[in-house]
Amino acid sequence: MDNTTGPHNPIRRLMKWAITPPQSYGVYLGGIILVYALSFYAGTLKPKHVPAAPSVTAPSAPHS
Repeated sequence: MDNTTGPHNPIRRLMKWAITPPQSYGVYLGGIILVYALSFYAGTLKPKHVPAAPSVTAPSAPHS
């Protein structure tokens, strides 16, 4: 029988490390900063300009 005590997968080791109390505060704060930075960057992007449609002048109604 195998007596494995810890996860061997590096991703699982990272997740186990990240959810322990001292590191979890930093991970949470880092996530908040990342979301803020990405939303700020997305807000500063200029939208693509769509070429204006040709103006069509409709006949005006007769004035009385």
